[in-house]
Amino acid sequence: MEHRSVALDGPAAAGKSTLARRAAKKFGYIYVDTGALYRVVGLHTLRSGVSSKDQEAVIKLLPEIRIGMMYDPEGVQRMLLGSDDVTDAIRTPEVSVFASDTSAMPPVRAFLLSMQRDMAERYDVIMDGRDIGTVVLPNAGLKVFLTAQLETRAKRRYLELMQRDIHTTVEEVARDMALRDKNDSERAACPLKAADDAVFLDTTDMGFDESFNALCELISGRFGL
Repeated sequence: MEHRSVALDGPAAAGKSTLARRAAKKFGYIYVDTGALYRVVGLHTLRSGVSSKDQEAVIKLLPEIRIGMMYDPEGVQRMLLGSDDVTDAIRTPEVSVFASDTSAMPPVRAFLLSMQRDMAERYDVIMDGRDIGTVVLPNAGLKVFLTAQLETRAKRRYLELMQRDIHTTVEEVARDMALRDKNDSERAACPLKAADDAVFLDTTDMGFDESFNALCELISGRFGL
């Protein structure tokens, strides 16, 4: 049986995770937050005291990294590093920078690629990230590039961090986000970009419900749901 797959790409805080999670629940798909996988690698690198730019040292860490995923009763993906639930720990600004740096390393991307593709072969999935439609699932049934202006994305992420009691400022979030956008777009390995056959969805002027309905219409239209 061939499973349906939706590739949802875009920059940080465009709304990918929230929208993908909600859409997956609506259609009965499995939601896979691939960015969280890279964040776990970034967190482990940080905790190991290794520089996020030292590729040789990061590669040596890979064999010891044990990444797990589970879903709580609400269908929210929980991330594990060994037996430690790191779902909240991987969302700090510092880990974001480590994740951006280490995800630019081809060995790190290769380390996680098979895990991502295996999920799509076993289930109907909505998978979000930065290179899903171009690299991870180039044959996905639907590819969506979700985006929004930097100022809008920074405000969204700031509110998200404050809800987690992580104190920062909108300016700091915007600065870190701009750096990550630059790193993700300019990296040699699998840069952030829209697939040639992706549908663009700009949520800058959309509220959550409007964005969600727009995404669901694309999914329903493509798969006849």
